[in-house]
Amino acid sequence: MRPVLSIRIALVCSALAAAACVHALPAAAADAYPNRPIRLVVGFGAGGPTDIPARFIADKLGAALKQSVVVENRLGAGGIVAARDVLAQPPDGYTLLLCTHFDATNVAVYRDAGYTLSDIAPVSLIAKYYYGLALANTVPVQDFKSFVAYAKAHPGEVTYATVGAASAQEIMARQLGKLAGVTMTRVPFRGGIQVVQELIAGRVDLYPSPTLAIMSYYKAKQLKILATTSPERLATLPEVPTLKETGFDFVRFGWLGVCARTGTPQPIVETLNKNIAAIVASPGYRALIENAGSIAASSTPEGLGAIMQKTMDDVVPAVKEYGLEQN
Repeated sequence: MRPVLSIRIALVCSALAAAACVHALPAAAADAYPNRPIRLVVGFGAGGPTDIPARFIADKLGAALKQSVVVENRLGAGGIVAARDVLAQPPDGYTLLLCTHFDATNVAVYRDAGYTLSDIAPVSLIAKYYYGLALANTVPVQDFKSFVAYAKAHPGEVTYATVGAASAQEIMARQLGKLAGVTMTRVPFRGGIQVVQELIAGRVDLYPSPTLAIMSYYKAKQLKILATTSPERLATLPEVPTLKETGFDFVRFGWLGVCARTGTPQPIVETLNKNIAAIVASPGYRALIENAGSIAASSTPEGLGAIMQKTMDDVVPAVKEYGLEQN
């Protein structure tokens, strides 16, 4: 073999070997994952309906992966602050987002949320939940039909609480107001815990809340739940009718999931998905979620991605109808 040709062959072989090594790096990194603590960023306050499941998941996921998973609460702009935090980090699986319907809704609501759905890599669903119409004890009614009559008799005086601009709570309150023919006044809050405190104090009247956030206060008779947005009565609230039973064909649900940044190596996403699915199926997690009227549910990454897309698509018409678009 001529020397020049042999040198060229050697160079080509070296290049191919180097390329093979480069392609093997993500797989090798994924095999070693995790080798340091993981952050799970939550966009809402400690002790709320997103934080409670997040901390359970973090604790069990840390045990399964043999690395600590630390929950960080990053409040602001209905989850946007948390999403931007996660999406500003490297796509290596060490910064995760407790994603919610807010992350999909914000894309429809804000002209520039600072991210798009394609920036978020879904990992797994962890829960679906319905809403309860929580009412302050200071409002002198006991059921939804009586509430409608009361609101009609006091136009604009009844207040409803929201968390974040054009949140699910605001959209539901506006839709219910339109269906019932009543006018209510919006009172914005930063977090659900603050809303519940104000509701108990009687400084705000109505709050369409995930049942997880209000169940204990309802059981303690600190507030009322007039109806739920579930298709049938919840097993944990058998005495509370659905809105459908009261004559309003109104069914709504929210969801929670775990997400990462797009570009996270697929083996890492698969590792997280497998372990999260096992946690969601565990008796302890199911008891935590289902005793509060929610549904423990995992999914494939593709399944959560489809839910996120549908959430955004469903919100767009309401944002336009009620002029809820934000700068």
